[in-house]
Amino acid sequence: MQRAGVIGLGDMGSGLAKNLIKNGFETTGFDLSEARLKALAEMGGTPAASVADVGANADAVYVMVMNGDQAKAVILGENGLVRHMAQGGAVILTATIKPREAREIGEAMVGSGIHLIDSPVSGGFPGAQGGTLTMMAAAPDAVLDEFQPVMEAVSATIHRVGDGPGQGQTVKACLQTLIGSIFSATFEASVLAAKAGVKGENLFKVFSTSGAGCGCTNTALENIIDRKFENTGSGIGTMHKDLTISLDLAEELGVPMHTASSAMQIFHAGKTKFPDGDNWACTRVIEDIVGAELHR
Repeated sequence: MQRAGVIGLGDMGSGLAKNLIKNGFETTGFDLSEARLKALAEMGGTPAASVADVGANADAVYVMVMNGDQAKAVILGENGLVRHMAQGGAVILTATIKPREAREIGEAMVGSGIHLIDSPVSGGFPGAQGGTLTMMAAAPDAVLDEFQPVMEAVSATIHRVGDGPGQGQTVKACLQTLIGSIFSATFEASVLAAKAGVKGENLFKVFSTSGAGCGCTNTALENIIDRKFENTGSGIGTMHKDLTISLDLAEELGVPMHTASSAMQIFHAGKTKFPDGDNWACTRVIEDIVGAELHR
């Protein structure tokens, strides 16, 4: 198997394509943006005219779109992958969607002869571009064994979290609950420090060398003190969507989510005021309320 495909060539999908090409896979991709298709060609990939063309020229296709409706259309639609991929191929669903949407896609694919690997990812733009993503993969072991090489091409760690559709998405929803909460707590702590007159550099040194220090905290705080609120590869819309998924799952299961619900409101405020900003832009909403900014 040396033929791979990518549907959706944005910040994440372009990274998938780049690393597939780097690891020797003949890579075909599709995106609605002509500029992204041109960038794929410059990387050594083959731009496709449609989703169907990708399916016809790939043994494994990554689907990195924004939401469940898009994933369903790409996979199950009239010109979708299931109708055009050869028997035995695999759709690798790396988009983050609702667990029940992944289950619905899996149920619709039964009998198609095409495998579904439900594998949302973590690592954001740097992980996608660097080929160091963490994958939360759910599919039968035999399927994961067969398609492991194409997954290893884009990731540093592959966790097998289940054997059926929706299980990968469920783990991702739990993860985003935690990450969103860590981010929002960091936003608030940074504004508290700003109002109290603490230097951003001092706060960063303490946070990063304490028990609170982690990739999420450090990345958020560093971007805040350097006043980088756009074009860092972590668009606020994505986390807003992911927290919506987490809370939807919690509602479905009857699980109270006090911290995640508060985080969601912070991201909702940030997305409303700074729709084109990155996650860290939420901090600016709180800063505006108290009249203080944290700088390095």
